Amino acid sequence: MSDRPTLSCPTCKKPIEWSEQYPHRPFCCERCKLIDLGEWASEGHKIPGQPVYDDVLSDDLDPSKTRH
Repeated sequence: MSDRPTLSCPTCKKPIEWSEQYPHRPFCCERCKLIDLGEWASEGHKIPGQPVYDDVLSDDLDPSKTRH
């Protein structure tokens, strides 16, 4: 039995050992890593809470506002 920690892949839940055997850890493979990245990119995963910044560019797009 190994003394290395084991965890579940966040995408497919396959149990993996935290070792060099799994270079994409905490994911079991590159495929699961890319699936997770795609979820973040498409906003399938979000961190709850209010945005820290307002959309600073929206005022710049309004042609009726006078620029200084």
